[in-house]
Amino acid sequence: MARVVVDVMLKPEILDPQGKAVHGALDRLGFDGVASVRQGKRFEIELDGTATPERVAEIERAASTLLSNPVIEDFALRVEP
Repeated sequence: MARVVVDVMLKPEILDPQGKAVHGALDRLGFDGVASVRQGKRFEIELDGTATPERVAEIERAASTLLSNPVIEDFALRVEP
């Protein structure tokens, strides 16, 4: 069984109000030295069998059409053993 992980984050030029709220909370709770926070999503997709290049390409297509909004989000995909 293989696992494909897709991390989705807002593009750098898009404002992140949830990240700003977390950053403010960290500061209020005494966590010093945090310059900024960006909040995102993580999807773990388990495949039956191995992660062939074709299957990974299908997951990448799903990430670009369903798991992320390509107008405001970027995604990174990796295969874990």
